[in-house]
Amino acid sequence: MLAHLRNISKLALPRRLVTQSASYSSSSSFLIDQPEYSFLKELGLERDNPGVYSGQWQGRGPSVTSYDPGTGRPIAKVRQGNVQELEQTIGLAVEAYKQWRQVPAPVRGEIVRQIGDELRKYKEPLGKLVSLEVGKIYSEGQGEVQEFIDICDYAVGLSRIYSGQLINSERADHSILEAWRPLGVVGVISAYNFPNAVFGWNAAIALTTGNSVLWKGAPSTPLVSVATTKIVAEVLRRNNLPPVVTLCQGGTDVGQTLVADKRVNLVSFTGSCQTGRDVGVEVQRRFGKVILELGGNNALIIDESANVKMALDAALFGCIGTSGQRCTTTRRIIVHEKLHDQFVKELVGKYKQLIPKIGHQLEAQTLVGPVHTQQNVENYKVAIAEAKSLGGTVAFGGNVIQRDGFYVEPTVITGLPHDASVVHRETFAPIVYILKAKNVDQAIEWNNEVEQGLSSAIFTENIGQAFKWIGAKGSDCGIVNINTTTNGAEIGGAFGGEKATGGGRESGSDAWKQYCKRATITVNHSGELACAQGVVFNVE
Repeated sequence: MLAHLRNISKLALPRRLVTQSASYSSSSSFLIDQPEYSFLKELGLERDNPGVYSGQWQGRGPSVTSYDPGTGRPIAKVRQGNVQELEQTIGLAVEAYKQWRQVPAPVRGEIVRQIGDELRKYKEPLGKLVSLEVGKIYSEGQGEVQEFIDICDYAVGLSRIYSGQLINSERADHSILEAWRPLGVVGVISAYNFPNAVFGWNAAIALTTGNSVLWKGAPSTPLVSVATTKIVAEVLRRNNLPPVVTLCQGGTDVGQTLVADKRVNLVSFTGSCQTGRDVGVEVQRRFGKVILELGGNNALIIDESANVKMALDAALFGCIGTSGQRCTTTRRIIVHEKLHDQFVKELVGKYKQLIPKIGHQLEAQTLVGPVHTQQNVENYKVAIAEAKSLGGTVAFGGNVIQRDGFYVEPTVITGLPHDASVVHRETFAPIVYILKAKNVDQAIEWNNEVEQGLSSAIFTENIGQAFKWIGAKGSDCGIVNINTTTNGAEIGGAFGGEKATGGGRESGSDAWKQYCKRATITVNHSGELACAQGVVFNVE
């Protein structure tokens, strides 16, 4: 089915990755049965969980086991949906939309407010689940749930102020109005690295603007999808609402069917550039709408005038936060040639201080957790080997850490050309390439030469360079920061990027318009028919 969508197979991880620790689980119980993981049951999770919600919970597809990347141990199972269940869920989402669109926007905002409050009640255990299932450290897991809470707060206010406009007409006693109306069903396909927040960005805004939401979470983080949906479903139940939020965890066939179904008016996809390109083509084939949030090969530029201490701190979190698995992770640092050698030396010194802080993601002292799967480890090894073969020098790290789970050393590589193949390829791992530039103009050129255009940042105290950076001759990315990190965006601004990043925008600013269809309305209140542009068409 849909042979032209070969790459959409990446909507589901290969089964060998989903079951990567099967041999371990045969001799170990599930973490959900252990007292120290009782927070999982606080979220309503069990050892075996249905992965489809459309007003009732079900799941007749294959079961997948979720693993803790910090130990390789199994957490719990989720029964995925099949294509038939997805098609049924889409039908129910369409019917729910027909009711939901009639609810006044401020009343919809009140429901979203309640969802935010429910998330506050479960922030601690849900954040711990995000950390456990993804591999990100405790504070990052808590911060991710906070993002969902924040966008709910934003959406409540939005529900009372989002609007069209009144436009002056050239014809006497005519008015032109602009109205924004909901699209229908919004399909959200999210990635493993932000399994809660990305759904939240989409769902809060889509619900507020009158849409229903169908979610397909990442196959390797199904427990976050189930637990988050349970929280939202409880709010809907208390308010006697139809299932305006639905969930269908599933494999390749489920992802392909969701993307191709005409009843899904908008598909918001977060994932790789290659798969995103195929998703975009397929949705356009049926004249649907799409939001693409794809890869990023993000650069941090260090100008000659930079506050180096602050830049070093930004580089540390930018490169290593979430173990290098954010789409906004700093993957290239372009340093002025006068500062390069000292900057590398001081950054390596900071990396050395992190070694005792590598550990399980839920341990209090941990700052660097595991990568998500064995495949991430393999990709890391391939990138290191290629960098060495191209003449790069490993200034720090470069090794897989031999322990249970999926751990690698944060790595700094120098000495490569700015256009080396490995530098231009995004590797989802804590690897940064440090490049030496003559000036800011050259650094901007190198920043812009990669395929993606998500995030970028410059450290400078020169106001001229700062304004050049944000101007027409500056960064070509969607996020163009000054004196801060490439990662860690807030919800108030629109999030997204250009070029192969996909061009989509989520979260704040006017990103809400992507979840609506625009109507231009001309009202004639003159009592006489008049044509625009002075056209006269009268047979009398």
